[in-house]
Amino acid sequence: MPTFSLEGKVAIVTGASRGIGESIAHTYAGVGAKVALVSRKLDGLSAVADSIRQSGGEALPIAAHMGDASAVKAMVDEVVKTFGGVDIVVNNAGTNPHFGKLLTADESLWDKTLDVNLRGHFRLIQAAVPSMIERGGGKVINVASIAGITPNPGVGLYGITKAAVIMMTKVLAVELAEHNIQVNAIAPGFVKTKFSQAVWGNQEVNAKIIANTPAGRIASVEELEGLALYLASPASSFLTGQVIVIDGGLTLSPSSYGV
Repeated sequence: MPTFSLEGKVAIVTGASRGIGESIAHTYAGVGAKVALVSRKLDGLSAVADSIRQSGGEALPIAAHMGDASAVKAMVDEVVKTFGGVDIVVNNAGTNPHFGKLLTADESLWDKTLDVNLRGHFRLIQAAVPSMIERGGGKVINVASIAGITPNPGVGLYGITKAAVIMMTKVLAVELAEHNIQVNAIAPGFVKTKFSQAVWGNQEVNAKIIANTPAGRIASVEELEGLALYLASPASSFLTGQVIVIDGGLTLSPSSYGV
């Protein structure tokens, strides 16, 4: 379907060496996008890039820490130089260095979590938007979390940063609408990735999550691909400032808090 084609588009996907980011990068490349793969280390990215190329796609792996403003700017400059511009940004890179009650998180953990999960998203959008405007529009997809909507035990600091991502999504959706740039967020529930292994790898916790999820399971990364493609494609040209929850119904469960 032409409205879901990304032919001729250039996408930057952060946290692309594995999990959700890797899956989204493959999806975009499969429908014609040139994809810049970004993560802190080049090793994992190179394997993903090789896989995309073997499937006939175009990929550019770039090592950049989203907590480093100069590195983010240099990365965007390299993408523009190599591919000619930027049309799509997927802010997927994230960190969660603190697990426990919020008042036990010292300020260094606040700084680290905010710098990657919130400021890192902002840095990339700020660096990429001029190219989007020059090219007549663009798409920004921020990966938030249900933890930014409903309090989840143990991940309060992470959830606060994701709540801030949601508000940033709405603010930028309003500010960038005049430039034909749509800004939306995906709020996943529990997805089986290495990032969330501490949760699904714990049999007791995993069993509670499944019991409280109407769908009766947690998601695979592939189940986010369709939504990520929709938000990056012309099909979503009139959708902006929205946070789309994809959690198997977990946030609808009366027992969802306290999993």
